[in-house]
Amino acid sequence: MDFITNLWNANTPLFMLVAGLIVVTPFIIFYVRKALREHPKGLIPAALSNMGERFGYYIMNAVLTLFICSKFGVPDHVAGIMFAIFYFLIYVLSLPGGIIADRTQNYKRTIIWGIIVMAIGYCILAVPVFHGHGFSWVMVLTIFALILIAFGNGLFKGNLQAVVGQMYDDFEAEAAKQGPEALAKAKEKRDPGFQIFYVFINIGGVIAPFIAPIIRNWWLKAHDMVYNAQLPKLCHSYITGNMQGNDMDNLAALTAQYPEAANDLGAFCDSYVTVFNTGVHFAFIASVLAMLISLTIFLCTKKGLPNPVKKAAVTTSDHEKAVDNMSREEREAIAKDVKQRMAGLYAVLGVCVFFWFAFHQNAESLSLFARDFVNSSAIPVEIWQCINPFFVIILTPIIMWLFARLASKGKEVTTPKKIAFGMGIAACAYLFLMVLCVSVGYPKPSEFLGLPVGEMEAMKVGPWALIVTYFFLTVAELFISPLGLSFVSKIAPKHLQGICQGLWLSATAIGNLLILLGPVLYNKMPNLWMCWLVFLVVCTVAMAVMFGMLKWLEKITAEKQ
Repeated sequence: MDFITNLWNANTPLFMLVAGLIVVTPFIIFYVRKALREHPKGLIPAALSNMGERFGYYIMNAVLTLFICSKFGVPDHVAGIMFAIFYFLIYVLSLPGGIIADRTQNYKRTIIWGIIVMAIGYCILAVPVFHGHGFSWVMVLTIFALILIAFGNGLFKGNLQAVVGQMYDDFEAEAAKQGPEALAKAKEKRDPGFQIFYVFINIGGVIAPFIAPIIRNWWLKAHDMVYNAQLPKLCHSYITGNMQGNDMDNLAALTAQYPEAANDLGAFCDSYVTVFNTGVHFAFIASVLAMLISLTIFLCTKKGLPNPVKKAAVTTSDHEKAVDNMSREEREAIAKDVKQRMAGLYAVLGVCVFFWFAFHQNAESLSLFARDFVNSSAIPVEIWQCINPFFVIILTPIIMWLFARLASKGKEVTTPKKIAFGMGIAACAYLFLMVLCVSVGYPKPSEFLGLPVGEMEAMKVGPWALIVTYFFLTVAELFISPLGLSFVSKIAPKHLQGICQGLWLSATAIGNLLILLGPVLYNKMPNLWMCWLVFLVVCTVAMAVMFGMLKWLEKITAEKQ
């Protein structure tokens, strides 16, 4: 009972948010059950396996950048570089993961090994080992764990999606036996099926960010300490002798409630950092358990899931015969068509790189903004990452209805136009942040954090600022992410479908790598609003480029259809 009581007292606001999520859960279940009608039976087991894995992943993802800063005392930009490289590997390694499964023709075994490798990585992260500050063998161990997680994700992520794709291939093949009308209806189920799959991912993403803060705050409470987002950084600065400006006064103000700090401030700082981060380490145990649940679900249901089959390849001789039977004009027309489609694909991928650069700041500069400029006394910084998946779940059916409504009135919005609008909506998120920072008068973060604690707290903005920002970014995501996949499938030549999907993942990976610039801009710009101005300009220019290419891209996709 003491454990439950301490957990509640330390995290009452968090439990209130959980209660709010429970209230909307029946609506989510109703939406999913209604959407699941006439879909393959294997969709739910596959989605549940993916949800378990994503739940474990998002526990770690929500805290990673801030955890690296608080544990090792490294600057924000160093933690940002580590996270960006990790996020890059998450997507890039899906390509060799797909190659392994394709060559062995054993997708299910590859998926199982992916879960096991990820679980090993999380086990390593769950061990609370400490060795000084900055770069050390402990940081090397942490990097090794992240590489294992990224590689395991590469084995798992794309291959489970391939299983789902094969599920719908089989579903359509069975419908084809019943006639053209049944086949047409079956084909209409594929896009909604992947959207349901996407919703399950985000259900895990909504709940996961709560886990690490709850466990960390309970562990702090058990050691008669309280959560403060600024204290780990100040403690590291004191221990390493890098105090600047008002840092010493602020540290004294924040530790005044601890009698042991008055006796030996250095020992207290070391103790606070250790306890603070040990709680986060224990949270990774939940990630391990989530991997085991995902593995159990997959092992229990894998017999009912299909094995992706290798598409029958056209032999060289058959291809040569087909080419020989074509006229020169036909061959030139086909070559020109393929070249034009690939050019259109590269153009859109180039634009989407900048979307992911701006969007995935939620784990970089936006997390730093939440830590430094948002009042987190009631709700820890990491919790606010649940807003994005929550909005995905709530807004997906609304946006699907909106597009369907426009189509029924003969005002269908083309996929390229939706992507262009998405870039504009992403720009709105950063326009909002820029206006907010100008109106409040925020200086650069280093200057703000050097202010006296009382003045700093008075200037902090409420959590509503993050809610508004994530609302715009989520709507932009729903206009770009699933529709980008749709665009690739529409524009890709039939014999290059796999390569084109790989190019989409590679473009996402490049955008994820570029997010390392976020913490640099956040800390180095003369004023905070200038950081958001950079993202605003990037998104606006990308939108303008998309609208400039709109007629050309719409023509290409229309010809493909």
